[in-house]
Amino acid sequence: MGVTQRFLLIQPQSNATPKAAVILFAGGDGGVRLSPEGALGALRGNFLMRSRDAFAAHGLLVAVIDAPSDRQAPPFLGGFRQTAQHVTDVKAVIAWLRQETELPVWLIGTSRGTQSAAYIATQAAPADGGPNGVVLTASILRDPKGRPLPDMALERIGVPVLVVHHRQDGCHACLFADLPRLTGKLGHLKRGATMVFDGGVSVGDPCQARAHHGFNGIEDEVIGKIAAWVLAQ
Repeated sequence: MGVTQRFLLIQPQSNATPKAAVILFAGGDGGVRLSPEGALGALRGNFLMRSRDAFAAHGLLVAVIDAPSDRQAPPFLGGFRQTAQHVTDVKAVIAWLRQETELPVWLIGTSRGTQSAAYIATQAAPADGGPNGVVLTASILRDPKGRPLPDMALERIGVPVLVVHHRQDGCHACLFADLPRLTGKLGHLKRGATMVFDGGVSVGDPCQARAHHGFNGIEDEVIGKIAAWVLAQ
């Protein structure tokens, strides 16, 4: 009891009324450590975190979600992403956004953030407080430390799902060659799509955000196409 779920809300950077809200899940341990003023204390370079304003520039209402108040220390969301408690926390954010805006709410995850977004979608349909759609970027396809996306009960998902991947992703958990393990489990969807990107700049650890794993150098293209697809549903 008494647990709070903090998130940063970013309004669209245009005069247009937003047509959808998106909740962004960082990769890694998921602990962005939001300050009371809304500053990110960690994971600032993460693909979704550094691109949060770009989503707003495309007319989306953006919520950057942090670890809950009782997990504000290591391992943060480590070992927590596929739990009933995590689902409850995120459903509370979805409910708040729907109540305040009456907008459809999408979950967008990157790297380990896809384990949050996908799992929550398997546990709750929109009528039960779940999301209206899901975007999975740089998905976890193999995971010796836990359950990767292809091993989840993805057949339970009935909302639109967009899979976004870099062809040159060098992270051992997210190799492009393993992508059919995920897309093959989503063939039942009436509205589903896969976008594959090339190019950009890869720097440092292949599993970190400035490598192809984090769509480094092609962020604008990737975000533009994600936003267009979400708004078209």
